[in-house]
Amino acid sequence: MKDQTTISSFNAIKTRDLVETGLLIAIVFISTMFINIRLPISINGGLIHMGNIALFLSAMLFGKKKGAIAGAFGMGLFDILSGWAIWAPFTFIVRGAMGYIIGSISHMNDKAAESFTQNILAVLAGGTWMIIGYYITEVILYGNLFSPVTSIPGNITQLVFGCIALLVLPVLKKIVNSRNI
Repeated sequence: MKDQTTISSFNAIKTRDLVETGLLIAIVFISTMFINIRLPISINGGLIHMGNIALFLSAMLFGKKKGAIAGAFGMGLFDILSGWAIWAPFTFIVRGAMGYIIGSISHMNDKAAESFTQNILAVLAGGTWMIIGYYITEVILYGNLFSPVTSIPGNITQLVFGCIALLVLPVLKKIVNSRNI
């Protein structure tokens, strides 16, 4: 009987993780797809979108694994479905690593996104990776070192806009903790 209880409990945890991760992917995708502004400041285009906020919150509230998966699949799917398909493999890597970095740093020292300073460092480290990752991506896609520089201001703007997540994190953390989500 004990073995069946253990298996049942393990399956419930796996199911819950699967559902949570699927919901986080959907939230990141929807936030990116439907709430965005195209940037006129870059030669190569670009967007400011709410997906960054959703990615930051996913990683800070649910940890590095779910943050990485939500970022990689949510924003990768956005690229595929909105005319940016050539970017999708790069986005999958850049945003997945970004979620992993933010989740790792915000959960360091057994602090589950409880330290404001740690959360700022997490977003700065993840954002720095995003800027570097997309610069490298553009070097590969466009074949030169100079035109990707024009995208850096837009990427910084995305990062700053995404910092809204730091303002709503404490409220959402209380909700998640009180409902044992």
